[in-house]
Amino acid sequence: METLATSHPTIEHMQDFPQSPAPTPEPRANAPRPSLRHFMLSNPLHLVALGFGSGLSRFAPGTVGTAWAWLAYLVMQMWLTPAQMGIVIAVSIVLGWVACTITARNMGVADPGSIVWDEIVAMWIILWLAMPMGFWGQLIAFALFRFFDAVKPGPVKWADQRFKGFGWRGGWGIMFDDLVAAFCTLLVIAFWRWI
Repeated sequence: METLATSHPTIEHMQDFPQSPAPTPEPRANAPRPSLRHFMLSNPLHLVALGFGSGLSRFAPGTVGTAWAWLAYLVMQMWLTPAQMGIVIAVSIVLGWVACTITARNMGVADPGSIVWDEIVAMWIILWLAMPMGFWGQLIAFALFRFFDAVKPGPVKWADQRFKGFGWRGGWGIMFDDLVAAFCTLLVIAFWRWI
C-alpha cells in the first residue's frame, strides 16, 4: 500500500508537470485580425490604404472596399459639387499612390488584398463620371467594376502586370489596374447608354 501512496504525485511534484495553457476564445469568422487592426491604426497612411477598415474584411475585402466607396460617394455628393468631387478624387489618387506604396512596403507584401484604396478611388471615378444614375444603374456599375477588377480581362490584366514589386512603381501598380478597370466599366456604361 505504501508504494501505491508514494506513486501518486504530491503537490510539491505537481510543478514538474507541464501546465496546459488556458483556452483562448475562438475569433469570430468575420472579425478582422487584431494585429492587422493595430497595423492599420499605427500610421495614417495605413488607415487610408486599408480603406478606413473596409480592407480588414476576411471575406472579399475588395468588394467590401468598393461598397464602402459607393456609400461614401453618396454621402460626399450631398455636400460637394461635381467640381469639388473631382478635386477630392485627384487628391485621392496621389494620396493613394503614397499610402499604397508605404503600406505594402510595411506589410512586406507587394499587392496585399487588404489594401482597398485603389478600389475606393476607382469606384468614385465611375460614380463621378456616370452619375446621375438611379439605384439599379449604380448597382450595375458596381457589379461591372467588380467583374473587371476580379476577373481582369484584357487591358486590366495588362495593367495589373505592368507595374509590380515594392517602391513607387509597385505602389502605382496597385492603383493602376483599378483605374483601368474603372475605365473599362465606364466604356461599358457609355455603350449601354448609346444603344
